[in-house]
Formats: sequence, structure tokens, C-alpha cells
Amino acid sequence: MVLEYKFSPYLCAIKKKYIIVDKNSILWYPMRVTYNREIKVKESLDNLGIENFMPVKQQFTIHNGRKKLETIPAIHNLLFVHSSRNILTGLKMTEEEFSPLRYMMSRPLEKKATPEIITIPDRAMENFIRVASLADEHVIYLDYNRVADKIGKRVVITDGPFAGIEGIVMRIDNNKRVVIKLENVAAVALAFVPPAFLKFI
Repeated sequence: MVLEYKFSPYLCAIKKKYIIVDKNSILWYPMRVTYNREIKVKESLDNLGIENFMPVKQQFTIHNGRKKLETIPAIHNLLFVHSSRNILTGLKMTEEEFSPLRYMMSRPLEKKATPEIITIPDRAMENFIRVASLADEHVIYLDYNRVADKIGKRVVITDGPFAGIEGIVMRIDNNKRVVIKLENVAAVALAFVPPAFLKFI
């Protein structure tokens, strides 16, 4: 199967047949990746020109008695893909390298409600990428369950390298942090932001 973007991210060639994709159908999908294959799946998406994002961090490992600094996923088995549902489902069903991908489903508040595939608004994803792309010392990755039910005040950072980022002030490990949440998916906190740089919204 050949899939590549031609001239526009919304004009695709699949098995030599051109498909016009409505730009409004291109969404951010948080996806689980089974068996720790997120790096390989990301490489395959990159080769097809499909936008994606995987938060990473640096970690020292020992190989043959030598310490080596490696780049590894910061959140295991999670990959964000910017594409259409039709293309993603087609890849999952027909291409072996994409079979590890799994849609993430919402958790309905009502027992009888039907779970839905989670998507992330562009603005929220851009906000998350800006923070998750920073050097390790600036960010703290959190287990989403730690902040899922926490209530805090919404703020926007007005100055410094994080200017424009929106988040929620929460107490994490006895310290107040600006937390950026993607509902039901992931959360990351900034290690430190001067209080003078925060504006409540």
C-alpha cells in the first residue's frame, strides 16, 4: 500500500488512487500502541508523511558496561496521529506495521451511554505539543489518573519561554504547578513558572 501526501495534506494517494480528504475530517487522534511498538509505528507514519507526535525524554541506559543516553517515549504506548479516521482505519486494517494502533475510547458518565473515539481539538494539541517538546528539566509527565478529578484555576502564561500556554494550576507533590491536560488521555506539568507570569482566565 502506498499512501503519501501530494502537494496538500488533504490530497492522498492510496494504492495509486488519489483520494481527496476534506480538511475538516483531519483530526488529532490519541492512539494506544500495543507491545511498546510506538517508535516503529511513528517511523512508518513519518515515511508516509502523516503528521504525528510522540512525547519523548532522555534516559541513560547501560549497554555492554557503557552508559548511553537514549531517547525513549515519555508516555509508553501512546502516539498522537493527525489524520482522517478513514485513512487511519484503512491503515490499521490493511497494513501490518499499523496493526498495533488502537483508538482510545471515551468513558461515558452514564452507564448506558456508548463510548466514542477520542479526538483532541487542534488548539489543545498545539498547547500540549509546545510543552511536551521542551527539555526534560522543564516538564513533569504525570499519570493522568492523578489529575483526572483535581480541580484548579485556569491560567494563561503571559511571559517567558512558555508565553501563551494555557493550563490549570494544581498542587502536585506539595508544589503548585501549571498542568496541561488532554482530557482522558495525558497530562504534563511545567516544573516552574513565576507567579507573576500567570493570568487567571
